[in-house]
Parts: sequence; structure tokens; C-alpha cells
Amino acid sequence: MIHRVTAPTLFPPPTYSHASIVEAGTKLAFLAGSVPLDAEGKLVGEGDPVRQAEQVIANLEAQLHAVGSDLTHVLSTDVYVVSSETAALSAVWEVVEASGLSVGPHSSTLLGVACLGYPGQLVEITATAVVPEEGAQG
Repeated sequence: MIHRVTAPTLFPPPTYSHASIVEAGTKLAFLAGSVPLDAEGKLVGEGDPVRQAEQVIANLEAQLHAVGSDLTHVLSTDVYVVSSETAALSAVWEVVEASGLSVGPHSSTLLGVACLGYPGQLVEITATAVVPEEGAQG
């Protein structure tokens, strides 16, 4: 269902693919940015991008579950981190790798940004995923 491609003429990416191809007729989900808020709308992990990334991944999993998908069916992500320091971006990327998102591996862009939508928010992830047919999940 998902064919992941790494271009042989490009430098090999560490834990993601350059592109993902999905055959026509497949149901796709385009997810809004997953943010580090708990069920009550409170910021989780104030000042801690790693803890926020963990909450963002947990929320992303809930979004995927709500549409009948999971982390293994994610095709692409954009990972936003409020920082100009590569160490902070790398720390967040380690959470992404540990989550199972890189199992595909999926296509991803990691970005350092000036700010995000909620006060104190340091991490956000958007995603596109395949929604497998009934019984084909996992």
C-alpha cells in the first residue's frame, strides 16, 4: 500500500525516506498540527521540548486512532521546534525516532521556528497518513 523511496543519487537520510508513494484509491488523512496540550487544554512540559514532543506524539497517536490509522501508516510529517539550536531540534527528533514514526521510514521535515500558536508551546507536528481498510491496520 505504501512504497517508500530513497533516491539513490542523494545522500541517504538517517531515519526517513525522501518520498512516499500511495496507489490511487487509498484513503488519506491530513492531520492538523498536534500540539502539547492535555485533555483539559493545559500545556504539558513547559520549557521542555522533549517532554512536549512526547505529548505531541501521544496526541498525534490519538488523532490517527480517531481516523482509523496509526503511526506506522504515516507518510509524512513536518516537525516544528521553537529554537535556533540544532541540539534542541535533535532532541525532539530523537523522540520522533523512538515513537515508531521512523519505522516506515516516513518522509519528514524538521524545522526550527520563532514561535508557535500557544503560549509556551515549543513543538508541533503535522502529518499525512494512510487510513487502512478495515482489518489492515498495524
